[in-house]
Amino acid sequence: MITGFGRTGKAFAADTFGVTPDMITFAKGVTNGAVPMGGVIVSEKIYHAFLNGPEEQIEFFHGYTYSGHPLASAAAVATLDIYKEEDLFDRSKELAPYFEEALHSLKGLPNVIDIRNLGLMGGVELDPIPGSPGKRANDTFVTCYQNGVLVRAAGDTIALTPSFIASKHHIDKIIETIKTAIKSN
Repeated sequence: MITGFGRTGKAFAADTFGVTPDMITFAKGVTNGAVPMGGVIVSEKIYHAFLNGPEEQIEFFHGYTYSGHPLASAAAVATLDIYKEEDLFDRSKELAPYFEEALHSLKGLPNVIDIRNLGLMGGVELDPIPGSPGKRANDTFVTCYQNGVLVRAAGDTIALTPSFIASKHHIDKIIETIKTAIKSN
């Protein structure tokens, strides 16, 4: 889910890596999280497997309660238009090297085990506190939040996904806040 809609500088991570998956699932990014919507993109082979069933069967019986909901569809169309009009996939690709360098500047801080990133996604793995797995990352999350920066704690990893409209100034603020939080936790 997180690798879609420009996060890697291309529409989907599959495009970034030059692979053709059988199936891609997507959700939040299609409406910018404004309205719940999800979807699946499938290969032609899978598509035909669902559509070439017995004549008396619905092609893909899975429930249609919210299929094509007008509000979600309008949000999706507006979001996709903004991605295109504001060239946000390219903006993400252009900001990614700055984000990578800034993120890796955290190397060598206390309790930092690993740093990894791709596009505008990053993770900072922290050394777990013995007997309290996840606590160090959670404490770092809380400190960042109290200082105006929202990150996610996933186990003992801090996950970052800056907005596509972020500037270098925003990246600097995020990294400085995380640096202070890591040092204090």
